[in-house]
Amino acid sequence: MIEWKSPEELIKYPDALQWMDNRVKDLQLKQGSECVWLLEHPPLYTMGTSGKEKDVLQSKHPVFKSGRGGQVTYHGPGQRVVYLMLDLNTRYHDIRRYVFELEEWIIQTLSAFSIEGERRPGRVGIWVQHKGQDHKIAALGVRVQKWVTSHGIAINVYPDLGAYQDIIPCGLKDYGVTSLADLGLAVTLPEVDEVLLKTFPFERPFDILP
Repeated sequence: MIEWKSPEELIKYPDALQWMDNRVKDLQLKQGSECVWLLEHPPLYTMGTSGKEKDVLQSKHPVFKSGRGGQVTYHGPGQRVVYLMLDLNTRYHDIRRYVFELEEWIIQTLSAFSIEGERRPGRVGIWVQHKGQDHKIAALGVRVQKWVTSHGIAINVYPDLGAYQDIIPCGLKDYGVTSLADLGLAVTLPEVDEVLLKTFPFERPFDILP
């Protein structure tokens, strides 16, 4: 069984990193259960393994280095962050496939709210057309250690989009960032969570590929 956690309080980023690290170690030792953790952070920026300090234009919020892939992004209230601690040894040894499944999960979730989310070659995340331009509505950043995953996805439901003006999100300065609220949808986090649960692609292990 996969454990689902959804705390009501904002989770501090260092606490989240420590909790994920402990769960990953337990899974590597076959001593813990897999987990999907749905949460919100207080306003902060995180820098992935490819992040550049110059992409933080001004740091009015704390900046944390992260072990996930990717560059600089914002987390804050009104954004649904989903961290996944899954054992890919029971599914497949294929990180690209795992990322594809995460992208598809986001796309299906957005579709439930009549939003057409799309992939873009060479750009990480899920994108929508808004005001005649590509806008990013969801981010991905994963870490895989001995085929156990951590970190995950972030969907902008109704975060403070102004916070993105202080960074170059994911190193891409020529595109906008949007949210469900910015697209005119009054959607709550519990409503998003309900769809995430229904569309979750990892409940049963996939056939192990040769």
